[in-house]
Amino acid sequence: MFPGREPTVTQDSSSRQLGTTADAPPLRVLVITVVHDPDDARIRYRQLSALLETGATVTYAAPFTAYHRDPPDGVTAIDLPRALGRHRLTAIRAARRLLHREGPNHDVALLHDPELLLAVPGMNGRRLPLVVWDVHEDTAAALTMKSWLPQRLRPIAAAGIRASERWAERRCTLLLAEESYRNRFRRPHPVVPNSVIVPLDPPPPAGADRVVYLGRLTEPRGALEMIELGRQLGPDVHVELIGPADSDVSAAVADAHRRGWVRHHGFVPNREALGLLRGALAGLALLHDEPNYATSRPTKVMEYMAFGVPVVTTPNAASAELVRRYGSGLVVPFTDPTAAAEAVLTLRADPDLRHQLGEAGRAGAVRDLDWRDDGRRFSELLSTWGLAAR
Repeated sequence: MFPGREPTVTQDSSSRQLGTTADAPPLRVLVITVVHDPDDARIRYRQLSALLETGATVTYAAPFTAYHRDPPDGVTAIDLPRALGRHRLTAIRAARRLLHREGPNHDVALLHDPELLLAVPGMNGRRLPLVVWDVHEDTAAALTMKSWLPQRLRPIAAAGIRASERWAERRCTLLLAEESYRNRFRRPHPVVPNSVIVPLDPPPPAGADRVVYLGRLTEPRGALEMIELGRQLGPDVHVELIGPADSDVSAAVADAHRRGWVRHHGFVPNREALGLLRGALAGLALLHDEPNYATSRPTKVMEYMAFGVPVVTTPNAASAELVRRYGSGLVVPFTDPTAAAEAVLTLRADPDLRHQLGEAGRAGAVRDLDWRDDGRRFSELLSTWGLAAR
């Protein structure tokens, strides 16, 4: 266990913290993941911050050591093993023991991985906190990208995941990150969108000499296309890749970095990474044609928009819908780095166009995609559920 750190709570003097009432102690929330990076933006920088701002007491259990991450301020941190590839049982067992041990001391257990549903059955219902599953991925659809899972087993695994979703709907409280996820469930569940923290200060206008990608680098996320894009653009326009590279592309990314085709920053803490978006010519979202990407809005696209950066995206339904609705970028074909290069060069040659796209994206993000609004609703939901379950 890591030492807890005192939370910094900000509150208007005329309002009351959502995490407490005059007669009740603060809401106590146990947040658990064994899959996600502890620095995952939705978990750490949005949800945890929203809870701490309401005065809630938060315990954050995550694979800090496995990811080489420091725990955030303001929480009690507990280290867990990482669930990776076929090696998941140890992490699930550790999470189950944690839930047995720490659950009774909390009002809400907020689970972020479908694997963690296996830790719930068989617990003493009188001592179990309210279990909330934050559904922020279509796990069954994402199986097509799991190279560690044999092709013949994927339909069986997908059926198992759908069955676990039906079980969770009966036994847990569900919170959805996408409107499109409603179709997977039989009953209505609240949606708190996977929005972004829009900077309050106006960002600088889009520049002319670098394009950026923010996120984990994998083959399905277009890492190889971005390498080729960097090769085609040459020294006049730099391709900056901000985020860790998975094993399927790490050697190729390292080689491209050595050759000067891309600048690979590696893992950068979220707030610092967002700062690197300022003044970019374009933000890249060259995701492949995968079922999971069709239904989940890429956070990176919304972050580019929030920082006034024009978007260059492939035509996944969720990404293209964002760009077309707000007029915030250009859509290029799947797995076509030459078309992506042409889009970047079009933006570079036309300052008025990139200014128009950047401004439109920024305005749309301020109006519709700001976590400050969604974070308040998230905190209100957990507070209502948790205090009612006491």
